[in-house]
Amino acid sequence: MDCGGNDAALAGHALSPMPEDALNPVQEGELPEGWQHQQLDELCGLVSDQIQPSAAAGLPYVGLEHVDSGEPTLRRWGDPEDVRSAKTRFAPGDILYGKLRPYLDKSVLAPFAGICSTDILVLRAQADRAIAEFLVSAIHTKPFLEHAVSTTAGVNHPRTSWNALKVHALAVPPVPEQRAIASVLRTVQGAKEACERVLAATRQLKQSLLHHLFTYGPVPLADAANVELRTIDFGDVPASWPTSVLSDCAHVQTGVAKGRNLDGSKVVELPYLRVANVQDGRLDLTEMKTIQLRQREVARFLLQPGDVVLTEGGDFDKLGRGFIWQGQVSPCVHQNHIFAVRPNRAKLLPEFLAYLAQSTYGKSYFLSVAHKTTNLACINTTKLKALPVLLPPLPEQREIAAQLSAVDAKLAAEESRRAALAALFQSLLHNLITGQVRLPEFLNAKAPRREAAKETAT
Repeated sequence: MDCGGNDAALAGHALSPMPEDALNPVQEGELPEGWQHQQLDELCGLVSDQIQPSAAAGLPYVGLEHVDSGEPTLRRWGDPEDVRSAKTRFAPGDILYGKLRPYLDKSVLAPFAGICSTDILVLRAQADRAIAEFLVSAIHTKPFLEHAVSTTAGVNHPRTSWNALKVHALAVPPVPEQRAIASVLRTVQGAKEACERVLAATRQLKQSLLHHLFTYGPVPLADAANVELRTIDFGDVPASWPTSVLSDCAHVQTGVAKGRNLDGSKVVELPYLRVANVQDGRLDLTEMKTIQLRQREVARFLLQPGDVVLTEGGDFDKLGRGFIWQGQVSPCVHQNHIFAVRPNRAKLLPEFLAYLAQSTYGKSYFLSVAHKTTNLACINTTKLKALPVLLPPLPEQREIAAQLSAVDAKLAAEESRRAALAALFQSLLHNLITGQVRLPEFLNAKAPRREAAKETAT
């Protein structure tokens, strides 16, 4: 399963290779020939069709909570029965713009008829002047966002307004070029959304595989019914697998606390792993900070390749999250809210332990022994050391880790592809919408806007 279905469409559109003069056809602040600066209210109008939810049976309801920041596509919605006060009716192809906290950059194209929150402005493009898909993209550009934010009023609930937005001038090409720009952006956005669907499906696959492997072992699905199981406190496991407390097959190391009094000792400053760096099943090292510690303490807190790093607390579903430290940054220490578990590899493979912590079995244990408050939970060193670790033979541990690593490799590849497509979309959004990059088929177009409009009309 992959998200390459839109590759042909991307390659088929004349985006690459581009002529050199496509990259900077005009000077900064100028517009290509045939483009004009036009106010928003010259391109679209405000729809004020109020309706009571009781009269909107069967129409989807869209609130600000349903709109993702920076995304032009609507992916979820609610039911009119969930709301009480009057709402605004919208039609397919209308632009839904979130006027509350406009810095959140919430604006989508409506794919169907429905009703929406009154904190959403409904804008309808004037078909002879603007393409809605082009407009919703222009609304997501930095100049529009900055204008919207600068026009907000209110401290706790800052809002902009149609009167403030409608005077903002956009750089607008003739309708045929708007349509072509919208098509390119739609294709890239579609490829990114396909990647997101693949990621969601692959994450579900991983959860199913975790459950299967830690319940039946590395056997085919067809043979699972033949595996003898035994029931322990945290789930069913293969009867042949022994258990041992973690402290008998691994060393658990606590981390260094920030803000300690170092008492004039000789200190060193090193990168350190924070809770923010430790995700469930991966490490995010895009931002590493440093910490001062006594020079004599370095050996105690230093991370080693193969350490399984686990967080001590967080949201219930994030308790005990973590993965394997591979020495990505060296030297590096870890903070006191992260445990570094160093397995005895003659009994327990780090990869197997890391996946065990992610499994339903591991999470059930952590939740059962955690200290809980209203929204958070945490475990201490004693509870972690008492984790009843499953200890299948090393070849089985290795096979389980290999199957899950293959899924993680797929996830990493799709995450990288999605990031690349998101970066491409943002680059095209800015450059195409401002005319800094032209589609090749419009590079030599000299027709003024009125001729382009005449062509569209015919």
